[in-house]
Amino acid sequence: MKTRNFIAGIVAISFALSSAAVMAQADMAKGEVKKIDESAGKITLKHGPIKNLDMDEDGMTMVFRVQDPAMLKQVKVGDKVQFQAERATAGITVTKIEKQK
Repeated sequence: MKTRNFIAGIVAISFALSSAAVMAQADMAKGEVKKIDESAGKITLKHGPIKNLDMDEDGMTMVFRVQDPAMLKQVKVGDKVQFQAERATAGITVTKIEKQK
């Protein structure tokens, strides 16, 4: 009986984690790197909708701050990316960025 409950718990945790990963992926916006300003910690992205910020427009180009300047070393101008952005006191900030495959 304990083994069955343990396995059920493991399955529930696995499901919750995979659901969280899917939700996080859904918050990712698609874009293209247009400019990188490492000294200022900023990136210019041409992007589609950013749903978590209620930005439904297509084809906008914006300058974003980055949460961690090391993120700017992961990408270069012309790269297609997925990113997450959040409103912060300093403005809209990219909190995660990764190249699209």
